[in-house]
Amino acid sequence: MHDKLVVDPNSAPDVAERRSWRIKSRYATPIIFVHLVACLAFIPWFFSWTGVILLVVGIYVFGTLGINLGYHRLLTHRGFSCPRWFEHTLAVLGACCAEESPVVWAAWHRRHHHVADQEPDPHSPLASFLWGHIGWLVIKSSHSEAGPLIWRYASDLAKDPFYAWFEVSDNWLRVALLTWVIYFACGFAAVSLAGGATSDAIQFGSSLVVWGAAARTVLVWHASWSINSFTHLWGYRNYETPDNSRNNVIIGLLTNGEGWHNNHHADPRSAKHGHSWREPDVAWLTIRALMMLGLAHDVALPSPHLVAALESREARP
Repeated sequence: MHDKLVVDPNSAPDVAERRSWRIKSRYATPIIFVHLVACLAFIPWFFSWTGVILLVVGIYVFGTLGINLGYHRLLTHRGFSCPRWFEHTLAVLGACCAEESPVVWAAWHRRHHHVADQEPDPHSPLASFLWGHIGWLVIKSSHSEAGPLIWRYASDLAKDPFYAWFEVSDNWLRVALLTWVIYFACGFAAVSLAGGATSDAIQFGSSLVVWGAAARTVLVWHASWSINSFTHLWGYRNYETPDNSRNNVIIGLLTNGEGWHNNHHADPRSAKHGHSWREPDVAWLTIRALMMLGLAHDVALPSPHLVAALESREARP
């Protein structure tokens, strides 16, 4: 609908720093490890239908509930409110995705909105697609260093003892790894209690880890990262925002509504990202269900003037 923003390549985020290629092992090492474990899914010995079911269910439980609702629409943008115990539950589910702690995740994302597609943006793909997708995580950059960003962008969370706990000795990563242990233990116990051989118990437990934990984590990672990369390069724009955000149909469907990114940048606090019937938003439908259950209130909706402008354009012949 609109032309891409013209960006001077010399002002792209972190040009000098990316050329230095200082690897951030803190993230590069676990990312490589989890991808290698997930690749075991191609070996038949690690297969089980239970593992596949856990993968599918886990994408919604950990990805949609934990990241989309918990980390993003609730903690980062406060698009809705909910009981404290439920907020903490969503935060724990988000931590199980190993995408950093709630505090750091919120700080990065709020920074992104503040300077989207400008030089200080932690992960603008206008530098390069790979930089926006994963490079900013594994290559050192002053713009993505969590320490300086936390107190400027996420002090509300950092001052909360519950969220501060995730920061201590990387407890967020321990929470994620604990789910792997639980998956294996439950699988091993299920076969053992049924009288199966130890080798069968190990195989079944391992299949749950490979499919339900590792493969699910990789898919949720790339779904989240695609918001940073694909939806700032390809798609259509409902609104003239000062950044290069786009609504991407494929990403919107794959991420249960997060891919309507231009809508989100036009009205960041809104808990509803799909502004048209053509933009299905499973995360929003989940919030509506939570509203009916009394678990969500003070829900932020798209600004009326944005909705009116979009409806006016869609009504034109």
